[in-house]
Amino acid sequence: MSRFRLEPHPAPISPAEREALLEAPAFGTVFSDHMAQATWRAGGAGWHDHKVVPYGPISLSPAASVFHYAQEIFEGLKAYRWEDGSIHTFRPAANAERFTRSARRLAFPELPVDDFLDSLGALVGVDQAWVPSGPGTSLYLRPFMFAAEPFIGVRPSHLVSYLVIASPVGAYFKGGVAPVSIWVDQEHHRAGPGGTGAAKCGGNYAASLVSQELAYAHGCEQVLFLDAATSSRIEELGGMNVMVVMADGSVVTPPTSGTILEGVTRSSLLQLVRDRGLSVAERPIGLEELLSGLRSGAVAEVFACGTAAVVTPVGRLAGRDFDVSVGDGSPGALTMSLYEELTGIQYGRREDKHGWTHRLA
Repeated sequence: MSRFRLEPHPAPISPAEREALLEAPAFGTVFSDHMAQATWRAGGAGWHDHKVVPYGPISLSPAASVFHYAQEIFEGLKAYRWEDGSIHTFRPAANAERFTRSARRLAFPELPVDDFLDSLGALVGVDQAWVPSGPGTSLYLRPFMFAAEPFIGVRPSHLVSYLVIASPVGAYFKGGVAPVSIWVDQEHHRAGPGGTGAAKCGGNYAASLVSQELAYAHGCEQVLFLDAATSSRIEELGGMNVMVVMADGSVVTPPTSGTILEGVTRSSLLQLVRDRGLSVAERPIGLEELLSGLRSGAVAEVFACGTAAVVTPVGRLAGRDFDVSVGDGSPGALTMSLYEELTGIQYGRREDKHGWTHRLA
């Protein structure tokens, strides 16, 4: 039995209006009828008041610590409707464990993994009609935790709120998977050694926004960050990990050594590459090494990966003194093959050899 007791919405969106919203769902703009929540208080109360309630505004004091010191973490995963109508998510325990690591880094109390998983099941169970069934669609789940104590002082909050909200989303690439252009920011950095780069916290993303604006200004869709220590090694995009496919079919990706988020999609793809008998190397990749490899043909493909798009082919890398195409600019063969395999597992169309999928409803 779920620890999250249900307080049903007194006036949920009508089935007709919901179906209209699900016809062409835009990422992160429409939300389901309910949200899951729990509260933590210092002094022995611990985690309590687990419930699923109507989705709506949160009442907070202007002095709530999150507004002043950015003590906040979050996760992102999806619920997929399979052909038989059942609803599954993908490797939620990995997200729960990363949520725990993020909480530890941001001086939060750790939410039990069972509570994390239970919150997903409880919310999707009541709002399962919000899981779309169209090709490439899903219900995006956003668990998050923030400092709710009305206190202006630099210390961990004594009152913490945990919530999960859900947003139906459409296929990321509406016209098919398309290569993107990447701007390499050689001035700003996303994270540094000893910082919060390995935690999924809002501050990391806020720090990336000025670089994303630079990317747009240079005609690119995404930004790639370099390491803060030397500005010579590639690390990750603003919200995705990056992988390099060599001409011999081997895959190289920067190591998650504290400044890079340990992506669930990243680790899954690396496993699928190993399953094929291909070589995988998690090692530092110099920007000049990458550019040289692209010019010589030693590098065949580059792609980014994350929950939202799963796999994003890279067709071009540009910076203040370079502009280089990746192959002929079209999606690479291995990139597309991995995309089809991973999404096939997520939607139940392919065998799940690693036990990654988890039924929610």
